[in-house]
Amino acid sequence: MIHNDHPRYESLKLRAKVVEAYKNGILADSGMIAHGRGEAFDYLLGEKTSSNAKKAIKASAAALILAKNPVISVNGNTAALVPNEIVTLADELHAKIEINLFHRTHERVSNIEKLLKEAGAKNILGTDQEEKVSIRGLEGPRATTSKDGVYIADVVLVPLEDGDRAEALIKLGKLLITIDLNPLSRTAKTATITIVDNIVRAVPNLIEAVKELSNVDPTTLHQIVKGFNNKKNLQESLQKISKKHTGKVKT
Repeated sequence: MIHNDHPRYESLKLRAKVVEAYKNGILADSGMIAHGRGEAFDYLLGEKTSSNAKKAIKASAAALILAKNPVISVNGNTAALVPNEIVTLADELHAKIEINLFHRTHERVSNIEKLLKEAGAKNILGTDQEEKVSIRGLEGPRATTSKDGVYIADVVLVPLEDGDRAEALIKLGKLLITIDLNPLSRTAKTATITIVDNIVRAVPNLIEAVKELSNVDPTTLHQIVKGFNNKKNLQESLQKISKKHTGKVKT
């Protein structure tokens, strides 16, 4: 039982979700390690959405609205932490949801599919029943993807992605959006747009940004995307981490 007066209440709630997801066969054991690594960066970032993360969220929303074939890629950590929000975002964008797992097993795919359906998802790609194609440059289970999903997408949201897949998707010409608390990760550096924020804050904020920009004209949306500089945005995140602990940064 986690008491809500505990100074680390929100963080401990997320840990409990991750542990429960592991017990329920949704998350691989290494997913718990990945969550802990992200939690450390969130602590350094002040555990709130920064101004530069908000810029990345706005650019991501614009890119996803402009997309002809947007796809949201879901792994175990994403399913464990924000299943309902992912379904809501997909509905707002008329986007497809595809399950993609680094440590892929039939049990995990089935459990995540069930979880997403319980959250309201109707058409889920990446299941074991459908035809797959291989992503050039990758090997093993993580090389496979739905022929109707990420493979043909123009814009892909891949929260908590691994670096190899991110690089491979960029080489295929995708506009790649990721959510990654580590601004130094290969995924963060590779993506077209990186939201340096906790996924439990980033996805709800992304939903709101999509709603706010839904009636904006395409020319303005293109300008928002074009005006975003991922390298500069990541550098701003690093500066926030560095300065926050000297008391000189504003968020």
